[in-house]
Amino acid sequence: MTQKSNTNSSKNYVLPIAIMFALFFMIAFVTGYQNPLGTVIKEMTGGNTLMSQLGNLANFIAYLAMGIPAGYLLQGKGYRKTAIYAVLVGFSGVFITYLSGMISDNMVACTVYLCGALVAGFSMCMLNTVVNPMLNSLGKNQNQGNQLVQFGGTCNSLGATLAPVIVGGLLGGEANSIATANPVFFMAMGIFAAAFLVLYFSKLPEAPAIDSKDKEEKVSVSGALRYRNFLFGVVAIFCYVGIEVGIANMTMQYLSDSKLVINNNALKSEAIAGTIVGVYWLLMLVGRLVGGLIGGKVSSRVMLTATSLAAIVFLILGITSSESIISFIGFSSGNLEFSTANIPLNAIFLIACGLCTSVMWGAIYNLSVEGLGKYTAVASGVFMMMVCGGGILPLIQAGIVDAAGSALAGFWLTVGLAAYLLLYALLLSRPSSKLPLEEEDLYEDGVEVKA
Repeated sequence: MTQKSNTNSSKNYVLPIAIMFALFFMIAFVTGYQNPLGTVIKEMTGGNTLMSQLGNLANFIAYLAMGIPAGYLLQGKGYRKTAIYAVLVGFSGVFITYLSGMISDNMVACTVYLCGALVAGFSMCMLNTVVNPMLNSLGKNQNQGNQLVQFGGTCNSLGATLAPVIVGGLLGGEANSIATANPVFFMAMGIFAAAFLVLYFSKLPEAPAIDSKDKEEKVSVSGALRYRNFLFGVVAIFCYVGIEVGIANMTMQYLSDSKLVINNNALKSEAIAGTIVGVYWLLMLVGRLVGGLIGGKVSSRVMLTATSLAAIVFLILGITSSESIISFIGFSSGNLEFSTANIPLNAIFLIACGLCTSVMWGAIYNLSVEGLGKYTAVASGVFMMMVCGGGILPLIQAGIVDAAGSALAGFWLTVGLAAYLLLYALLLSRPSSKLPLEEEDLYEDGVEVKA
């Protein structure tokens, strides 16, 4: 009887699991298509690099605003309803972005586009709060739940890889209108609509309620911030997301501003740039797979130290090495056919940073929550808010580019951020010898206890 029930349950949840995978893909895809669309905004605003990063800023700053409300929504409404609200918000955000392509006035169109990016960012934050625990609950047991989450993470990397490639290919050499990417918006809205219908008509299991003991109700963010490794870890995760997004965005800008050559014809092509930046996200996918294989044997501190140092080396080589032309794979203008493209040599070093950024999040998280105990949950919430670094730091990087008149100059900020991660790995991530105590920790059943 029980086995039959489990089998039916497995059959019933095949489609919802597939939709969760699709949502994992969409989180990265909707976030990732801001990069090639940034080149369109740059053209529409007279070549302003700073303006090209505003959509990315809106998408990520939403995490700062929505992190805590999403947590409360999840606590009050559960996984299924929160997921339904999230896909509705996501559909709305993409639809607003689609509408911006119908406006002839460039400044008005850009304003509407930014509103769409902000709303989409709200959805991405809500989905990030839901998809991991929901997939885990859809598994027949804990091991299968963890396996589903790992498959979901792979879909996430795949979405990040394909976003600049597909959007860049659709834009081709005509990067003067958001409407060129309408097929991408239709696809995104279609997946969100399908996800809504499946979630609405499916009976998904809710995770058991969190056991709220009296002392756990007193847990606060301020208590977690008293731990040195977490305090500096919050800064580290802010820097990391800025590094990850900043490298992709500014490499896209650098290649778009270069006279790229494809099939012996020189042209300014977002299609080629999108393809090349897609390799960066593909290397992140490879790095995550490798990191998972060696994670049981290599400590988080060693992993973060090695990748931070390697990133610094790659970035400096990307800034200072030769811009001589080498052959690479790119898209021909106006369609999605692969052709041989000639790009600057130093761009290869920038793209290679994907191998480094792939495992940084997990390493920083593990080092940051070491020894936190009951504060681990609230620490995870703060981490979600720090994703906003992916919007703030690339904007600063773009400002440096405009001030210096060189796309490569902005990467010096990324070098500095990577240097902080190296410092964190070597020194700042080491827990204090004596853990802090909050006032409520000093009393047990009204009786004072010794530290």
